[in-house]
Order: sequence, then C-alpha cells, then structure tokens
Amino acid sequence: MEKKRKSFKERTLWIVVTAFLAAVIVLISFAPKVLAGNQEAETQRLLGTFFEVFRFVQENYVDESKADPNVLIEGALRGMFDALDDPHSAYLSAEEMRDLDDTTMGRFGGVGLIISKIDRGVEVVAPIEGTPAYRAGVNAGDLIIAVDGESVVDLNIDEVLSVLRGEPGSSVTMTIIRGKNVRFDVRVVRDMIEVPTVRQDMIPKGIGYLRIIQFTPLTSDRVEDALRQFKEAGYTSLIIDLRSNPGGLLSGVIDIADYFLSKGPIVSTRSRVASENHVFYAASRNTIVPEQLPIVVLIDRGSASASEILAGALQDTGRATIMGEKSYGKGSVQQIKRVGDAGFRLTMSRYYTPLGKNIDQIGISPDVPVQEPEFTEQQEQALSRIIEEELIKDFLSRYPDPTDQDILSFERELADKNIQLDDRYIRRLVRNELNRTNNNPPVYDLEFDLVLREAVNYLGD
Repeated sequence: MEKKRKSFKERTLWIVVTAFLAAVIVLISFAPKVLAGNQEAETQRLLGTFFEVFRFVQENYVDESKADPNVLIEGALRGMFDALDDPHSAYLSAEEMRDLDDTTMGRFGGVGLIISKIDRGVEVVAPIEGTPAYRAGVNAGDLIIAVDGESVVDLNIDEVLSVLRGEPGSSVTMTIIRGKNVRFDVRVVRDMIEVPTVRQDMIPKGIGYLRIIQFTPLTSDRVEDALRQFKEAGYTSLIIDLRSNPGGLLSGVIDIADYFLSKGPIVSTRSRVASENHVFYAASRNTIVPEQLPIVVLIDRGSASASEILAGALQDTGRATIMGEKSYGKGSVQQIKRVGDAGFRLTMSRYYTPLGKNIDQIGISPDVPVQEPEFTEQQEQALSRIIEEELIKDFLSRYPDPTDQDILSFERELADKNIQLDDRYIRRLVRNELNRTNNNPPVYDLEFDLVLREAVNYLGD
C-alpha cells in the first residue's frame, strides 16, 4: 500500500512540475511585451508559484537524478508542445536538432546509406551512388549488426544514424551480414553526403519522368538540371511524381513552382503575426518549362506539406492534371528556432493555394482519381503468410534470375500451400525483392505501377 501511495504521489508531482513549467515557458515567451495590466500581475503570481514548486521538487524528490533541472525543463518543454495538440510542433533535443539540420540542409557527414531498422539489426535499403559506402561495396539488402564493434541490434533508427554520421574524414567500421551467414567488416572514411531528392528518366513516347523525393535547399537545382536534360532529350510531356513526398522547405518548392508558372501567386501564408503573412508570386524570367507542355502530377496519401503546395499551385492555375489519391492534408508552415544546442519547431502560419484554399486536414483531391485496388481479406492473409514465411526470399535464393516458367512454378507452390494471390501481385513481389538488393534500381516501373501507367496513357491520348 505504501509503495502504491508513493507511486501516486510521484506521478502527481511530475504532472504538477510539467504543468507549471509549461506555463512558465509560455509566459516568459510573451511577457511583458504582450501581457499588460492584470495579466502582468497574474504572470508574476504564476511565476512565483512555479519557482516555489520547482525548487521544492528539485531539492526533495526521492530520485535526485530525475530532479536535475535540465531533466525537468526538457520534460516541461516537451509537455508544452504536446499541449498544443499539433503533431507538427515539437521541442527538439540537441540530437534531434542535428538530425533535422542534416535533412533540411540536404548535406551531412556520413557514409552514404539509406537504412531501415528491423529486429535483427539495420537493413541497407540502398547505398547512395558515389558515396564511401557505395565505393566500399556495401549492397542493398545487407544487414548491419554492429558499428565500431558495438551492437546496433537494440538501438533505434536515430541512434544508429548518430553513430554512422560524423565529421568528414573520420572513419567507421560496420559489421555486415550478407545473405544468410556471410559476415564481414567494412571500414569506410566518412565524406560529405548529399541527401537524394530527385530521380529522373525518359519514358518512351517523349515523356520526361521526374520523381521529387523531398524538398531541401538542393532540390530546386536538381530539378532544374533534370528539366534541362529533358529538354535536350526532346521531351514532349512531363510526369512529376510526388507520391510519398513528405515535404520540406517552403523556399525550395516556391523556386520549383516558378519553373512552371510565369505569373500569378504560387502560395500565400497567413498568420496571427503580421510579419509571417506573405504572398509568393511567379516570375516569367524563372520559367523553364514551355507553357503548352502537358504535365501530369502524381500524388497519394503520403504527399504532404511542400509537395501539396506544388500540386495545389499547378492544379489551381490549370498548369497540370493531378492524378492519384487524395493527399495527406498538411496545410501549415513551421519555423525552426534554436535554443542553445536544442530548439523547437512551431506552426506559425497556414498556407493557401492560388485560389485561396487551405487544405489542412483536407488534402488535395486529384482531378483523375487512380489507385491500386484494395486487397480482399483473403489476399491480405495470403500476403501476410508470404512475408512472414519469407517465401519470396526463399524462392529467389533458389532462382536468383527467375524466368517466367520459374515464377509459374512458384505460383503453383504457393497454391499447394493454400496461398491464393493474383499472378500480378506475386510478380510484383518478386520484382520488388530483386530491386531490394539492386544498388541501382530502375527509376520507374511501367509493368506494375498502375497509377504511372494511367498517367502515361493519359498523356498519350
């Protein structure tokens, strides 16, 4: 009973500390410039109450390490942003700020790997071409189990990124498992890595295919390079693929929209703070793409923020046809502020498309809705079994370069196990697994990407 009473008191104390700290941070931020009169007096009263409680907790809480002022303040800061009930506003620790800086700047010191955390370690999604890891022979599909002799199996993805990244010129050794049991060490010297933001290629019939992965300070230059390459190749139409693009920098997407629009607003931002109210206009001197060139933009539920700004601008101005699924619906703009080594991300304004629409929590609706057919319950069960039992990996270990006949035989094997899945899905799973271990996977897939095929057919009509 005594332990339960103590636990309850501890939880209550933490709640009180967090609440008062949150109040203090808010009040310090805005007083005395905004608050006046009675509000000023109330501020002083709350500050006095807070410091009284804070000092008592700091000096008397049973676990001294948890009563450290830095620990209490960081907990309060996180609590304050949680209280806003805004998933896009957050307190950021020093480590989180470093990771965000790497992403928003588009360059960082590292080895050059795109990775994914799994139970057995860290899987290499792809080595970035031309980087130290790529040159050292690290392959897509490799499993990293240790870095500099320390296991990464129990680390989260941010912790793994932290040990892989570092100053250019410094070295790091990764312990890798390839296949089922080939284990070896790879030592690489870190270099400056550019975050991949654009992939492009020509599709038959003169169609330029431009996939924008995210928006960083380097994206507009990469898009400009791609558009000039398309021009040299004699493109007659363009597909811009924004699917699963989470967004990025507002300035980057404005520059890119300017390549397609010669006049009028691209986007506007509105805020309670007058200095955050802006209208961004296109300028004819920056236009690269001919006015009459047909454009299709692909979006899905993973297209958010800056990618929605670009899609919305091209849709509202009639410059492009939007195709795919309704987008995510993030119509707000955040500013990042540094406080010492840490900082925070705060929603300061909302953005509006050229026709004055705010799509926050609504999304952009495509002009031509296209999406993959939903799986039936039976198909979902079949897919789960294929993944859980690693049947595709097992098949490719026996047939590394499968023929159509090999795949047909595999389909019969699945049927014998009472796994029923359409031929097209099985072939796509095989193709995806082959690409997973391909350091240079194809830029597009016309055979299995139904939305892309529909866009190509649309432009060909």
